[in-house]
Amino acid sequence: MNVEIESSWKEQLAGEFEKDYFKELCDNVDRAYKDNQCFPPINLLFNAFNLCPFHNVKVVIIGQDPYPREGQAHGLSFSFDGGKPFPRSLNTIFKAISDDFKTPLPTNGKLTRWAEQGVLLLNSILTVQEKKPASHRKFGWECFTDAVIERLNDEREGLVFMLWGVKACKKASLIDADKHLVLEARHPAARPPKGGYTSTCDGHWPGCTHFSQANEWLFNRGNLPIEWQKSTQFRY
Repeated sequence: MNVEIESSWKEQLAGEFEKDYFKELCDNVDRAYKDNQCFPPINLLFNAFNLCPFHNVKVVIIGQDPYPREGQAHGLSFSFDGGKPFPRSLNTIFKAISDDFKTPLPTNGKLTRWAEQGVLLLNSILTVQEKKPASHRKFGWECFTDAVIERLNDEREGLVFMLWGVKACKKASLIDADKHLVLEARHPAARPPKGGYTSTCDGHWPGCTHFSQANEWLFNRGNLPIEWQKSTQFRY
């Protein structure tokens, strides 16, 4: 696996690329892509980093692993390159944005427009075998993405971390909530828990206001908010 990653990230993560787990990870990925159909396309594996340099990051949205069908995943968590209909998770996200800002539903599922504004759309696991969700969960990706979060936590201030679902919420232990805004909710594709909410990772959807909360946080720190949908950054 060739690590073709944007220069600022290459500098920040240089130490990770030399570790034994990452070398094993590269071997696992090379073998998987040789033996099976895997996603995203290998040239888009670090797309989230290439579209959002380290010092441009304002918001981090953590997903699980890529969509496991051809023509859908392109290296950005929750982003969908397959036209319509959108996946359940993305429909839920778009409905929340529409409700939050009282704007029309977004019509394009490709979230490159968010990445270019400073939203790091980071999957915990960056690759997947066709039609087999979580098939690469033991490759070592989560060690790598933990390191990404730790670098952002340590070297940056005033970021927004959106943690959706139990697995993403576990990343909260890597984040200093005195420096950054940490927002938690259940995964947007998950059904409400039958036994009622027991934690913030069970709540929201619908009614999730993470997007306006993020924009208010950014605005109050002198940063340009994110245009989640047309005109949403001008709410304040």
